[in-house]
Amino acid sequence: MTEKIISVLTKLRQFAIENGITATFFYHEEDSALMRFANSAISLNTNEHLVRLDITAYEGCQRASYEMITNLDAIEDMQQGVLQAGEIVKHAQPLNYTPTIPVYQETFIEEDAYDPNLAGISNDEKLAYFNQAVAGLESDQVKLGGIFSSGRNILVVMNTQSEHALAHVTSDAQITIVLSHKTLKWELIAEQSAQKKDDLDPEKIHQELSFLLHHYQSDQAEQIPLGKYDIVFGPAAIAELVSTMNWIGFNGGMMKRGYSFLSEDQLGKRVLGSPFTLVDDPTQVETFPFSQDLMGIKREPFTLFDQGVFKAFTWYQDDADEFGAEPTGHTVMHKSLVVSAGETPVNTLEELVKAPREKDILYIPYIHYMNFVNPSKGLVTGSSRFGALLLKADGSVVVPYNVRLTQSLLDIFSEKIAWISDGQVAYNTSMSYGARNPTALIVPNFVCVKDLEISHANSSY
Repeated sequence: MTEKIISVLTKLRQFAIENGITATFFYHEEDSALMRFANSAISLNTNEHLVRLDITAYEGCQRASYEMITNLDAIEDMQQGVLQAGEIVKHAQPLNYTPTIPVYQETFIEEDAYDPNLAGISNDEKLAYFNQAVAGLESDQVKLGGIFSSGRNILVVMNTQSEHALAHVTSDAQITIVLSHKTLKWELIAEQSAQKKDDLDPEKIHQELSFLLHHYQSDQAEQIPLGKYDIVFGPAAIAELVSTMNWIGFNGGMMKRGYSFLSEDQLGKRVLGSPFTLVDDPTQVETFPFSQDLMGIKREPFTLFDQGVFKAFTWYQDDADEFGAEPTGHTVMHKSLVVSAGETPVNTLEELVKAPREKDILYIPYIHYMNFVNPSKGLVTGSSRFGALLLKADGSVVVPYNVRLTQSLLDIFSEKIAWISDGQVAYNTSMSYGARNPTALIVPNFVCVKDLEISHANSSY
């Protein structure tokens, strides 16, 4: 398939050259399928095949794009798109820098993260997965909801400066299963990310949901007092916090624009806790990695924080052009972020609940509607949801109503980190809107942080 795409883009490239247009071509093709559950029944089962072509024309410091929904056989429509972009760029506002157009040295096709068995998984197999994951857990009051999203993704880029192309092919699945109580209105969640079909493990989901369901049906629910707690974050919460750091932390362009809580004079200094190490590691296939970025730069593991020491900003090519920086191989649709594991052998919720503790511990698996409060301070806010537990010092368990955290990432990942699990998991952060862009982080199963303040506690679910 990629060969045919490259052939079509080669024709477009030649057409642009013949018409005196300098251009880049960004081709995106997806086969996406979604099975959705609500009220213990399939509420939506759909699939789509989409081809997007983004044509960007350049004239010195001017740049303009024209995007179209198309198909591989519509070569004349694509050629008209080239002419449209060539006309629009003449009227574009000049930039204060000259954008770089890469010159690829060879054609590079990356398919390491593609599994045709996952890309073509059947509806019967998805339904069987859900049935196994929630077997015996539903009732008149406890209802099933969730999604099974899966598909194939193809990216191909080419330009008029080089006859070569870059291609990136992936398969992915994102599963979210929710059990909700009709009357009490609590919700429990379990999730799974898959890059290949063998990654699917409905039994693991069943164990997680079954354990949570037992506590939510058996333990007392209450509004917990405001104040400081030792908090154990689950993989979803950790991934959301690190994803936020990706935008308002080590992004060089955001730093230059004043939206980062990190500065250039902090490079080489310990700004986070010594247990915290974060690497952009394109060797991790579970993250749907780019081993070359869209500028043709080979990507190697890139350390962002080493035991709390801030090592480097990341630079998209366009930001590097604007601010006179050196690009770091991060002109990609997503990074491959990996938070290093720790040394504590606690990797399941059951192990966490059974572990001895000297004080109360608040377990927050998921942060709901997290958003920025003050990016330059790293201040974010969000509420707990989907299965939080208060693990009492006496060994008992309380189900807390939702609480709100408003904290700085500098505080959360500071020396307040008490311990980190010695096991990791791939957590899928793919968005459901726009072009398919399978994204996952590898994070520890748990991170325990001491003395974080709860700013608000709900009086009910």
